[in-house]
Amino acid sequence: MRSTLEHSQFNFPGQTNAYHGKVRDMYAIGSDLMVAVVSDRISAFDVILPKGIPHKGQVLNGIASYFLDAVADIVPTWKLDTPHPNVTIGHACEPIRLEMVIRGYLTGHAHRTYASGKRVLCGMAMPEGLREHDPFPEPIITPATKAEEGHDEDISKEDILKQGIVSDALYAKLESVTRALFQRGTEMAAKRGLILVDTKYEFGLYKGELMLIDEIHTPDSSRYFVAEGYDTRQNEGEEQQQLSKEFVREWLMENGFMGLDNQTMPELTEEFVQTVSKRYISLYEKVTGMGFEGDVSKDPVADVTIAVEHWISENS
Repeated sequence: MRSTLEHSQFNFPGQTNAYHGKVRDMYAIGSDLMVAVVSDRISAFDVILPKGIPHKGQVLNGIASYFLDAVADIVPTWKLDTPHPNVTIGHACEPIRLEMVIRGYLTGHAHRTYASGKRVLCGMAMPEGLREHDPFPEPIITPATKAEEGHDEDISKEDILKQGIVSDALYAKLESVTRALFQRGTEMAAKRGLILVDTKYEFGLYKGELMLIDEIHTPDSSRYFVAEGYDTRQNEGEEQQQLSKEFVREWLMENGFMGLDNQTMPELTEEFVQTVSKRYISLYEKVTGMGFEGDVSKDPVADVTIAVEHWISENS
């Protein structure tokens, strides 16, 4: 069994800064490069779970790399190379402190909001009479502020502009690109027998140019349904077959945890950890159409160090 890559404190040649996120550890190299080390950590409700998931980082990095290449004709992306299964190296961008969330269906957070009686989410109206997992008449964009720590927060377009987070022109471009990316993801998912339900995109500026950063269409940032039988399940009031980490959130909720104050994280059994790992691997294969070859390193930290140092040496 491969050792999990849960914590990293790298010091790469030319490193100028480091940021440790919920899942990704970001290392700035000089002023123009960024190294993303995608760990095997898993988060839910903005809380990092106490155990790593074998191969999860490789799955996320692999799917993100696959889709970054597939949408580069829509918007420039930050990716330059993937020298290790858990690593992407790319342009260091000035991040835009927004998550551009787009939802095609009344699922997850949107449904929880709807079930509470509200019909507006981030300034976007949700029609009456929808059932859980019904499609919206057209996808809605429900942005969130990107928090340095703690919970991201829903925000409307009006408040984004009022607070001056981005200009009117830049927000218009963010919306346009978000819809184009979601359309491309929807088309690619359909070819794999899947429905892209909702997802989020993050953007930055590189030398004044808008770039897509972070991950894209991964199980940590997106939700998929199995297309076959969707209509039948919906008409009969059955649960949809989901491919996302929503099942992790559901397991936590069933065990009394939603990330709220004074709630105790339930114990993650080895059986559950292995189940999560298998689900991530299965999603990789279903989304990309490629077989998964898991890295079997016993010392992933050392292997990452070697791969990144070699790349920097070859490209400096």
